Amino acid sequence: MTTTAPVNFYEHAAPILIALQAVEAEIAKAGIEQSLHHLLLLRASQINGCGFCVKMHTGDARKHGESNERLDRLVVWRHVSDYTDKEKAAFAWVEALTEVHVHTDLGALRAELKKHFTDAEISAITAISAMINLWNRIQISQH
Repeated sequence: MTTTAPVNFYEHAAPILIALQAVEAEIAKAGIEQSLHHLLLLRASQINGCGFCVKMHTGDARKHGESNERLDRLVVWRHVSDYTDKEKAAFAWVEALTEVHVHTDLGALRAELKKHFTDAEISAITAISAMINLWNRIQISQH
């Protein structure tokens, strides 16, 4: 196995990094509850196997009042009663956008989202998902 040092994205793509941070600032203005936002970032990072991001988002969630119990059980959110139906709808959407499968019924997931969120909020959750998947891949490229 050949070992080659990673290319430092943060150093060599500074203008791109600035643009991505500006997108993050816009997403933060979209009105998604901070606690849910942290959980969505964490769930996608768990799926993507980004250890750095899981550690960061777990810490951020704790700083903003999330309980250890809910954080511990996020990976099995479908099988526990720790989360609201609203949170579960958002988790399902982020998972579907993180693990893209041709047979996923996005219409059914969208219908469940619409029970709890406005179209603008669904758009923000979609952007949250897109951005964390991008950040996870950037960070993983640094391993």
